[in-house]
Amino acid sequence: ILYEVLITMLAYRGRKTQNIPMGDGWWGPGHKPHSEDEKVLPFEVQTSDSEIQDLYDLIDRTRYTEPLENAGFQYGFNSTYLKKVVHYWRHKFDWKNQVAVLNKYPHFKTKIEGLDIHFVRVRPPHREGQRVLPLMLVHGWPGSFYEFYRILPLLTNPRGGLAFEVICPSIPGYGFSEAPHKQGFNSLAAARVFHKLMERLGFSEYYLQGGDWGSLITTNMAQMKPQCVKGLHLNMLTGRTMGFGVLFAVMFGRYLPWLFGFTREDVKRLFGSDGFLERNVYELLRESGYMHIQATKPDTAGCGVNNSPVGLAAYILEKFSTWTDFSNRDLEEGGLERKFTLDDLLTNVMIYWTSGSVVSSMRFYKENIGSNRPDHKAAVHVPTGLAAFPNEIMHVPQVWARDRYRNLYSYSYMPRGGHFAAFEEPLLLADDLRQFVEKVEKSSG
Repeated sequence: ILYEVLITMLAYRGRKTQNIPMGDGWWGPGHKPHSEDEKVLPFEVQTSDSEIQDLYDLIDRTRYTEPLENAGFQYGFNSTYLKKVVHYWRHKFDWKNQVAVLNKYPHFKTKIEGLDIHFVRVRPPHREGQRVLPLMLVHGWPGSFYEFYRILPLLTNPRGGLAFEVICPSIPGYGFSEAPHKQGFNSLAAARVFHKLMERLGFSEYYLQGGDWGSLITTNMAQMKPQCVKGLHLNMLTGRTMGFGVLFAVMFGRYLPWLFGFTREDVKRLFGSDGFLERNVYELLRESGYMHIQATKPDTAGCGVNNSPVGLAAYILEKFSTWTDFSNRDLEEGGLERKFTLDDLLTNVMIYWTSGSVVSSMRFYKENIGSNRPDHKAAVHVPTGLAAFPNEIMHVPQVWARDRYRNLYSYSYMPRGGHFAAFEEPLLLADDLRQFVEKVEKSSG
């Protein structure tokens, strides 16, 4: 998603108000048939003793490289701590139990544009007189639908007469959604597929929430069929073009914030103690190496992590360390267990491992390269709520966000949290989402 942040800031010019065309596609093998099976079928996550034993055999054959002294996570995942994580994985982590945890919510699959689309659908308990609103939550990389398991009960349990029926799909090529068989499946294709999913489930209007790739996909959904999107809530934002206005704001905003529409909190988050370039350019360069690889040759790099469970865990969990808080790079254990449990982290890794989806998930970066995309020039006009978490990879002030999201209902400076908001701070995200929806519902009648 760093690609989206960078290319959006460079490419946004001359916003247009028309919708992005819905279009159509076929991503299954071979040619598109005359008709497609539209049944929605139950799905259950499964495992076996042989699958677990194969994992153990591969773990036991892992080779480690000793870390540099006092390096923390500055060079990537510290192998001293990695051995502790792997020991827990091998001897204490109970995948069968975690499969049962995954299956505590109903899973389904349905065929759309040639792909088996996996999703979790959670209905609220019935209460007399309550409003139930459909809501789709969309994950990103290297996350999964499991990121939302802590926030689901906060949204589906009624509060103030309002509850949500939540649909959490897996992006095609991620987890249990089938990977595209053809080139070109990008965020616009995912947006179209997810609109078709909601329509198949019987919804004509719904709310959307996303972070990381989910932020881009749900934004595309709002640009594509705004008549269906009652509201859009995001916890990762993309801003405006790098024109002269932004250039002057970067140069002088720290000293004359009022002139550029910045608040004190904007100044703190944009410039920090080291200045704009350190926080927003050099830090992005330090954290974007994976993005360049995945946006160019994902199959080459993916070959290694798809065949080594420990390599996969290091590759994925390093992001959960650094993107939660950049300062975690200074710690030998990467701060991972400050916000997450090893059971939760390894469950997310196991979704990638057992589905063999890491390579197809990495390809999504390559498919989204391109500066001449219609969504880069189209504004968003549906009611929008933005939750700005302080440790997000990049801060986008409200004044910049309005350049893209023209109907901004709420903009919240969240008190804590980073990139994986639903996983890190489910209560904060749920409260902000509820307040946004209540505001939209009140204004609409």
